[in-house]
Amino acid sequence: MEFLKIQNYNTLMKSIVLLLLCVVHVNAQVTLPSRQDGFWYKNRIANTESILIEAFFDPLCPDSRDSWPPLKLALQHYGSRLSLVVHPFSLPYHDNAFISSRALHIGNQLNTSATYRLLESFFDHQGKFYGNATFNLSRSSVVDKIARFTSNSIGNSNYAAVKAGFTDPKTDHATRISFKYGCVKGVYATPFFFVNGFPLPDDGSALDYNAWRKIIHPLLKN
Repeated sequence: MEFLKIQNYNTLMKSIVLLLLCVVHVNAQVTLPSRQDGFWYKNRIANTESILIEAFFDPLCPDSRDSWPPLKLALQHYGSRLSLVVHPFSLPYHDNAFISSRALHIGNQLNTSATYRLLESFFDHQGKFYGNATFNLSRSSVVDKIARFTSNSIGNSNYAAVKAGFTDPKTDHATRISFKYGCVKGVYATPFFFVNGFPLPDDGSALDYNAWRKIIHPLLKN
């Protein structure tokens, strides 16, 4: 599980205060974005009749990776009764998480139909982008590596357009907005889920398919 290990009560209280201060500070500093954050699954935008799931994923987080297959299975099972929007949330203790999250924004900008394919590619090849795999690489080398990976994943042969996206202030801003939006919502780990606006208690943990069924099925009866 990706979370800060709390060793005693005093540390817990300090962490809670720090989180609240962070949320208040971010809320005071964020410039209102021109559009909603996040990537809609299959462009299935929520309506008043569907159940909305918001997922905060770090592309390089193993728990985010493990949480995706059962959630995807639930989305396939319930169809149009569910809507999902994924917000990239780059954890500061995951190497190159911000660059990979920015790649999602760039990929979405170039080919919206391939955004989730790119996310799944990151999940399948996480080991290429952190730890020993990038320890001796410069930041520019990591950006180039991720740009080539992104270009191959989204099916866009124009590598130059992907690489240019990493110097576009708009994609930098969009990636920062995604992170700040998570902070405003109180997100501090990944995966982190909200259902119809309310947080699920198992933050930082991967939910299996049966857990999703237990969450979703009762809501469909109301």
